[in-house]
Amino acid sequence: MTDPNPSELLALALETARRAGELLRDGRPADLGVAATKSSPIDVVTEMDIAAEKLITGLLAERRPQDGFLGEEGASTPGSSGIRWVIDPLDGTVNYLYGLPTWAVSIAAERDGERIVGVVEAPMRRETYWAVLGGGAYARGAHGENTALRCRPAPPLDQALVSTGFNYVAHVRAHQADVAQRLIPRLRDIRRGGSAAVDLCDVAAGRLDGYYERGLHPWDLAAGDLIAREAGARTGGRPGLPADGDLTVAATPGVFEPLQALLEEYGAWHD
Repeated sequence: MTDPNPSELLALALETARRAGELLRDGRPADLGVAATKSSPIDVVTEMDIAAEKLITGLLAERRPQDGFLGEEGASTPGSSGIRWVIDPLDGTVNYLYGLPTWAVSIAAERDGERIVGVVEAPMRRETYWAVLGGGAYARGAHGENTALRCRPAPPLDQALVSTGFNYVAHVRAHQADVAQRLIPRLRDIRRGGSAAVDLCDVAAGRLDGYYERGLHPWDLAAGDLIAREAGARTGGRPGLPADGDLTVAATPGVFEPLQALLEEYGAWHD
């Protein structure tokens, strides 16, 4: 298989995310229940998470059979092409379970370990976000218009609106609540959206000044991290490190360093 042009991977990711989003939006049963749990009894998987991942991996494998996969609901194959798809079929499962609108399909493509394409489909917002490495970030809204994304100009930290998320393990949540309590007086306010992929895209779109979270997996952040960076945001983890499971931070450039420094001071990456 020849080395693909990133635009080809983007087209495939957009189509696949759209079809998975339609399945999740239109196929959600009225009596949707929990199919399994992950890290704790409140960290859930629904039958629709599993169905969406099967749709995504099936379509990608049909079109690009030599590619690898890394997916939240169990898809993990190495592949032989140098391309790996990093998939979160339903980011924001608890929101989806309760009928809240903030959830998304997240699909990223990596070439030899470097993220080169990211797509986040947010069906209930009727929005699609995407980016190609070095090519900027874009969104398509409800009326079909394409808009170039740019993060907000940096405010002073005490005027920054920042989002975060909470782990489903009780002692980790307790520590995260303590960190948030210490941060709130230093910021304009804190939001809790419930989908890392959407939060990262909201930083890209200028709807948030920053976002941080502990405990993310590669599939949670792969697409959104690229979209945020291509929109001009800075992303990372602890000082000098990339975003990872210890800490993910994304913010407009003038907010990134002071926010990251406070998170390090408050020990946001451990309990």
